Amino acid sequence: MDIKTINRFEKAQAKTLPAFAKLSLALLFIVVVFLWAYASHGNLPNNTFLIIGAVFGAYMAMNIGANDVANNVGPAVGSKAMTLTSAIFVAAIFEALGSFIAGGDVVKTIKDGIINPALISNPEIFIWAMTAALLSGALWLNFATSIGAPVSTTHSIVGGVMGAGIAAAGFSIVDWGTMGKIVASWIISPLLGAIVAAAFLYFIKRQIIYKENVIEASNKFVPILIAFMAWSFTTYLVLKGLKSIIDVNFITSSLIGLVVSILVYVFVKKIVSKSSLKLANDRKSVNTLFNIPLIFAAALLSFAHGANDVANAIGPLAAINDAIMNSEISGKVAIPFWVMAVGAFGIVVGLVLYGPKLIKTVGSEITELDQIRAYSVAMAAAVTVIIASQLGLPVSSTHIAIGGVFGVGFLREYLDLNEKRFLQETRKKFKRHKRELDFMQDELDRLESIKDKSKTHYIKIVELYKKIDEREDLVKQERKDVKDAKSTKYVKRDAIKKIVAAWIITVPAAAILSAAIFFMIKGIMVTA
Repeated sequence: MDIKTINRFEKAQAKTLPAFAKLSLALLFIVVVFLWAYASHGNLPNNTFLIIGAVFGAYMAMNIGANDVANNVGPAVGSKAMTLTSAIFVAAIFEALGSFIAGGDVVKTIKDGIINPALISNPEIFIWAMTAALLSGALWLNFATSIGAPVSTTHSIVGGVMGAGIAAAGFSIVDWGTMGKIVASWIISPLLGAIVAAAFLYFIKRQIIYKENVIEASNKFVPILIAFMAWSFTTYLVLKGLKSIIDVNFITSSLIGLVVSILVYVFVKKIVSKSSLKLANDRKSVNTLFNIPLIFAAALLSFAHGANDVANAIGPLAAINDAIMNSEISGKVAIPFWVMAVGAFGIVVGLVLYGPKLIKTVGSEITELDQIRAYSVAMAAAVTVIIASQLGLPVSSTHIAIGGVFGVGFLREYLDLNEKRFLQETRKKFKRHKRELDFMQDELDRLESIKDKSKTHYIKIVELYKKIDEREDLVKQERKDVKDAKSTKYVKRDAIKKIVAAWIITVPAAAILSAAIFFMIKGIMVTA
């Protein structure tokens, strides 16, 4: 998606839904959550923090929708496989479905075992800590979204829980082994995502784009690529998105994915074969074959994201609810439906109101994406999670997706080294063929100027016309090749610096902010 298109959308959106209106709608959602929490829990003792927690949970969920969902639909929008409006519509539906259907009845409220809640003996202090974690995670996400930096919502809430935990019980409460894995994920996630995305893009270039007969190569490999996409996304969905409904191992989920991929291959093979009859023998035509798969990928990624990351908003809220209801601290708690609804609807509200900013960043501000590159990024998102889960490696879906975008961009830069050589050679051939064309044109003019032409003259004139036509076509193609090689886009370095810096400071920034909020709450409650 080019910048002009995005700017036109943003101007149109600003006219129909100005900043004040978006803020008003966001506040309206928070007020509704507040009123519901107060009306349904007003008779509970110590209900103040449950109501506050519900408000902060709603705020956190909206920030997740504004920041994190862009990773699922940004590449599809950037490649023009989907419009921004349709992407938001699809993502909103599937995020909500993922949250409600597969969000899970039980979650680890202390995310990834980051702290040991047994070291906090007082339920009230634990409630203060979870409240601080929610607010700090939400504030950090809000700031990251405002500067257009896609960050990990999981790391935001982990930093919040860690900071509040340290403030409540000291550094010994933190599981530093888990923290080490999180730090490792800053490197592992984008690196794996970049490698997988670049590998898929390189395969497509070598097996399809660089072939003389692109349509024939597409008929052979596009159905295989889409079938593999079906396998990876089905496996990913069963392993991660539906784990609270059906708990199966990798082999079982892979076999389910294999059955789906075979069916998809048979179906897609016929469609691609039929579509190829109407396509031109160029890359632009091949790109159109990936439009529908990218829409499905955006929907499935949104579903899996809703199922997994809704816990980042409602996990601490569920912990607060359980601590107030039972006057004790638990590592795992049941999630009431109203808590799940706060998370699900909050993500949707945040996506609709503030999601376009980050969709723009992911889809167009890092590197230029077309459908083939967007397909490679989507494959990185699914395949990397599958590989990492089997190897026990900590990964972040946000970092994987952005790493995938980096990967396709840097691959293009690498290949451009060859394209520069190609450009130099093409220029040489262009100049030589242009000189030859001019020479033939001069010879043709000389022969046609002869008044008494012999049979030999006419034969030479006919041959020259044929050669000139052939050489003109060759010169036109070489001129086009030179233009294409000149127009190669690169990864934008400013975007890399901003995003990587935001990744590195997410956990410590959220932790420091959370600790400060905890001490503020403690000071207010102790003196009250």
